Amino acid sequence: MSLAFLLMVITFPISGWFVLKLTSKDGAVISMGADIQFRVWDPMLSVMMVKDLNATRMTAQYAMTKTLLKKNLREIQTEKLWIGDQLLLEINDMTKSWGLEVDRVELILEAVMQPSQESLSGPLTMTSLIPGFEGLHNTIQQLAAHFFNNSVAPGTPEPILTPLSPADSVVTVNEAEPPAPTITTTSSSSRRKPSPEELLSAVERFLSESLVGPVEASYQLNIILPSGSRSTYFIDLTAGSGRIGRGDPERNPDVILEMTENDLQAFFSSDLHPLSAYMSGRLRVKGDLSVALKLEELFKVMKQRR
Repeated sequence: MSLAFLLMVITFPISGWFVLKLTSKDGAVISMGADIQFRVWDPMLSVMMVKDLNATRMTAQYAMTKTLLKKNLREIQTEKLWIGDQLLLEINDMTKSWGLEVDRVELILEAVMQPSQESLSGPLTMTSLIPGFEGLHNTIQQLAAHFFNNSVAPGTPEPILTPLSPADSVVTVNEAEPPAPTITTTSSSSRRKPSPEELLSAVERFLSESLVGPVEASYQLNIILPSGSRSTYFIDLTAGSGRIGRGDPERNPDVILEMTENDLQAFFSSDLHPLSAYMSGRLRVKGDLSVALKLEELFKVMKQRR
């Protein structure tokens, strides 16, 4: 085993993504995704102890299943960060003896496929969400509502249903902490999803000098619209507080990214992880992949401000 290979496996983290369908303690059927990042700290030990790196993923799946089966839906929705931290400790207890160490466990509640038995026994209330901003904090949804000139009024709309297959349907849920006021819109046209230009304009408010520092790269985004046409935008994180706009960047971009409009929405609502999108072919990258993944710093800032 060469020294270069040893340095590579020790230095670079490895990410694994999986989705499990689980039944919570109170009978809710959920689709829960997990992004597990781990590294090999002892290559020789890992070669002897782990014949297949999928063993780490299987261990994580087992630990996650065992933990979530003991939680009700409400606990899963509101305690994901704490549950993820506990899973990290539990998985490391099993994998450190293999020469592997888990650095991060991020849980994503993708969908509630069947509500809990408790909710079925009483009236079902859900929070109205600004389409495309479901993963963001209520404050950001109000910002979006102001951006679209929507009015805020109390009310309880019908759940939004998204089909999984001809036989299944799921209820989209807000992964952020329970918001205080309920936001709804008064006109049917305001329920449309924001366009890429509207979304990026709202996201521009998150840019800062502290974000530009660790990224120092410019990106060209080619967004494929439902009509099949393409719109081009740029995210310049090379100087000042950064800029977002429509059209080609002023300088040659470090990376060109291509994705659909729906996937762009998923990125900025934290429903789609950049690396997972790339591995599945939903995100096409022209340029250095490591530079492309630096864009995740923007998503982290958005999460911290929820």
